Amino acid sequence: MTDSISIAETGERILAAVRSVVVGMDDPLEIALATILAGGHVLFEDVPGLGKTLAARSLASALGLDFRRLQCTPDMLPGDVTGSYVYAPDSGEFVFRPGPVFTGLLLADEINRTTPKTQSAMLEAMAERQVTVEGNSFPLPAPFHVIATSNPIEYEGTYALPEAQLDRFMVRLTVGYPEPAGETQILLNRVARQQEATHVGAVIDSARLAAVQQTVEAIHVHPDIAQYCVDLTRATRHAQNVAVGASPRGSLGLLLLGRALAALDGREFVRPDDIKRIAVPVLAHRLTLTPQAWAQGVSAEQIVENVVGQVPVPPTVGAPA
Repeated sequence: MTDSISIAETGERILAAVRSVVVGMDDPLEIALATILAGGHVLFEDVPGLGKTLAARSLASALGLDFRRLQCTPDMLPGDVTGSYVYAPDSGEFVFRPGPVFTGLLLADEINRTTPKTQSAMLEAMAERQVTVEGNSFPLPAPFHVIATSNPIEYEGTYALPEAQLDRFMVRLTVGYPEPAGETQILLNRVARQQEATHVGAVIDSARLAAVQQTVEAIHVHPDIAQYCVDLTRATRHAQNVAVGASPRGSLGLLLLGRALAALDGREFVRPDDIKRIAVPVLAHRLTLTPQAWAQGVSAEQIVENVVGQVPVPPTVGAPA
């Protein structure tokens, strides 16, 4: 049995566990899981009540990660995220008390409700897996991942995420309303549970997750696939209605997430279809549009879809010789 097939089986068990309580989110859940296997962070952006928080919590439980939930509010301070020094009367010294960011998976719920100063407290953690408080750096546990949720329809009392913060998220995912059958199933599941709380058991632990992530690093990437990732990203920089295109971090995100999707599919190599599937969630949130685009109702997602349709696709590549 190859490692990629083992990852595929493990991924199926994780997704099956999460789907036992989360209904109608198959594609976003698979991409979110692949993002974590690729070592990235996830931003769920959609209207309230669609199960974004439940999905994040269930995914953390199935992965066996320590989980902390941070309900973001306008009065939250950076120290509420990173931790701070407090006075210890017994020793007469100030000691560091770690904040909720010291965990395996941090759920930053409604991240756009807290101020830019507090949002920036997560930047170093997401990029470098450490936090610096009063000049002292503290490493975070490994693996460490952030899943954040954001409400795009409310503007009062919210603070839009700056481009540097958005760029730290490997993907931005939308959930969408469930189909009628799925929404009915949500109600029936609630009736069957006879309680509000849901529970997902651990499928793997943090050590196994780290091993899976290391195996994903060995997935083969043909040079043509790498060039395709670059071509897609570069095309966003010259697309109509785009003021600032995606950075090289976008190209890297396509490649890293493409490897994880290949592994979840039981393959040891990346195909062009893997990259096309994730182009919108990886690239759209990295674009800065012109004022004309907003006036014309053109979205970043539409621009990326157009780019995918215009950039030549490399020949289908297979496993390494």
